[in-house]
Amino acid sequence: QVRLVESGGGLVQAGGSLRLSCVASRNIFSLNTMGWYRQAPEKQRELVMTITTGGTISYADSVKGRFTISRDSAKNTVYLQMNSLKPDDTAVYYCYANWWGTTYWGQGIQVTVSS
Repeated sequence: QVRLVESGGGLVQAGGSLRLSCVASRNIFSLNTMGWYRQAPEKQRELVMTITTGGTISYADSVKGRFTISRDSAKNTVYLQMNSLKPDDTAVYYCYANWWGTTYWGQGIQVTVSS
């Protein structure tokens, strides 16, 4: 079992920045993949950015050059730094982990970008 707890969301103006944090209940390097998905109203949940144990990063084209993912193993935490935010980034952001084929989700955190 893996528990994931997100923090750092909120309201920001377009062009601003936010950093999301996700604390895992297990050593993050024991998790095959960790990262972030998001879901906007009336849309499907979509990939934002993930990182594997080996450091391979996957991301949506829409966030390329604006978002970065990082991790701190001492804190069992993965971060999503979001810069140059746009109104289209408004969504509930979910921390994601995959551990030996089982997917785990955080409770979700709201990010709202005003124009």
